[in-house]
Amino acid sequence: MTTRRFTDEFPDNDYDESAETYAQQEAVVPPPTTPQAPRPPRGPVPGNSRSSAHMPRTLTQVMNDANERVVRGDLVDYVPMPTGFDPLDGFIGGGLRKTELVLLGGAQGIGKTIATLQIARNIAMRPEQYAFYLSYEHTETHLMHRLLCMESVNPPELDLGRGIKLRDLYQIIVAQRAKEFMGRDGGAGSLQQILRENPKTAPALSRMARYADRLILVKASPAVTTLRSIKEMTARLCDATGGNVTVFVDYLQKVAVHPERPRDENDKVTMIVEGLKDIALSLDVPVWSIVAADRDGLKSKRIHLFHLRGSSALDYESDIAVIMNNKYQILSKDHVTFNPYTARQYRDWVVFTVEKNRAGRSMQDMEFQLHGQHFAFDPKGQKVQQQLIDDKVIET
Repeated sequence: MTTRRFTDEFPDNDYDESAETYAQQEAVVPPPTTPQAPRPPRGPVPGNSRSSAHMPRTLTQVMNDANERVVRGDLVDYVPMPTGFDPLDGFIGGGLRKTELVLLGGAQGIGKTIATLQIARNIAMRPEQYAFYLSYEHTETHLMHRLLCMESVNPPELDLGRGIKLRDLYQIIVAQRAKEFMGRDGGAGSLQQILRENPKTAPALSRMARYADRLILVKASPAVTTLRSIKEMTARLCDATGGNVTVFVDYLQKVAVHPERPRDENDKVTMIVEGLKDIALSLDVPVWSIVAADRDGLKSKRIHLFHLRGSSALDYESDIAVIMNNKYQILSKDHVTFNPYTARQYRDWVVFTVEKNRAGRSMQDMEFQLHGQHFAFDPKGQKVQQQLIDDKVIET
């Protein structure tokens, strides 16, 4: 099967995306909203490998370039960015690294978007780090509402007693606006004023403000947001932030590939995953992408990497592949039969399995508790101690 790579340079004058995508690109880097916010460096960074990503260089030139970076104190190539999920960071070498493509797979409703948005938030919490989140599934406003619910429990502390659910958030906003319309005292006007004055939402809004200027959201379209537009937007962000960008794609199969015409879904997925890998390599950024499971995977008791929808390129091109499964569904029958009532407590636990890891050990299982109503995982997970199906025993 013929494969293609998206390595062409972008033309200066023949950009042919829709007006909607072009507007997204123009507005993708919001200006700081407060005078205290640091202004990111603009323009190309000296020694940035992006400037010569597709040019041949001798090993001596590569070594000299790396030496100059270390002398300047630029150690980003050697220091990973932690995801904030403790056991996961330990298994993948400390976190996400530039030029790497990470895939996250699992069944629908397992919490892939929750985990991905939480990791994007964790990275954006770090000074001078930016998270670029493209969602083909949800609007930016819906993602903001999810973040407010997550911040209400304040991971990793997880104060569930102060947590709010999505319906609680909507009721607070509607009730306050109703007071305004009816002329009652205390009716707040703007959304920010409502959230700031309500004791349940004020702490969440305050926490979200700490990274609001560094988390960039885009409502991507499966009709117009192509690999080319993703690469163009990411390149602009790299120039605006000194290259300190991590890209998140939710989800891979919905990325548009026109004007190319893939023969089938396998061909389309091959083009997309190779394109995302090229973005990671040529722009020197980490790329994290959600991948949907196929029909056989959805029918299976335990989803694996080979159950992801698309071609074998998902396995070949990814540097790290993590698969999510509900713990209750994949516990060995010995545990469930022995004590089914105890096993039910695992329904809210999700097993993350590192099925591919080019930089370390693979087939490592860890578990995290999901608080779905607050759109948050407890990032203080642990290694799985019980026996899982597939005759896989975890060493303790």
